[in-house]
Amino acid sequence: MKGYKVFNSGWTCNPNGKPFQYAIGQIYEEDVKLSVCNRGFHFCEKAADCFNYYEFNSENKVAEVEALGDVITEGDKSCTNKIHIVREISWEELLTIVNTGKGCSGLMNSGNWNSGDGNSGDGNSGCFNTDNHTVLIFDKPSSMTLSQWRSSDAYYLLNQIDFRPTDWIWSSDMTDEEKKAHPECETTGGYLKENDTKDCCLEWWNGLSINQKCIIQNIPNFESDKFYQITGIRV
Repeated sequence: MKGYKVFNSGWTCNPNGKPFQYAIGQIYEEDVKLSVCNRGFHFCEKAADCFNYYEFNSENKVAEVEALGDVITEGDKSCTNKIHIVREISWEELLTIVNTGKGCSGLMNSGNWNSGDGNSGDGNSGCFNTDNHTVLIFDKPSSMTLSQWRSSDAYYLLNQIDFRPTDWIWSSDMTDEEKKAHPECETTGGYLKENDTKDCCLEWWNGLSINQKCIIQNIPNFESDKFYQITGIRV
């Protein structure tokens, strides 16, 4: 079962008042008798339902999750004894998912970066629409709907850019230098490593094959100058 989970800004949750550290891509399991609001890893099947329990605060983190073990559900809340933190969901994408109409979806727009999604003007999702409208790409009308864009090879490739500001490093993976610099790992089981993301777009581009670069350059309305302005990549 797939769903959504909201975390504090440092990728922690506070079950029973005790902080529990999570990290993207990791699987967590515990041997407990499941009880909603008491025991288990909690999540919601619908993204909007998460905010019955968390404030709609952009400082929090949101992730797509997958329940890999037993699941019980009460009302709008579920819990499992084994959970996979699949990927981070940007607030722009989240707003599209819950269909509030308060944000712009799209990908790689200028503005503030947030795990691959930017903040200005591409593909406004709107609200209470009955038609699947087309989106703006490179500030021009395109023939693609939002769902078509999100299922495209170009969108998939762009989502591979590693914008993660931090990574959770487990003690078993820490170097001796890291353990010395972060003695708290003996209590926490690891530490939160800050990533330098200034060259993440260029590193992503250099790792693409010729065919993959062609897919990006064949995005409708592609403009090399705007692509450079947003990514820092000269094409």
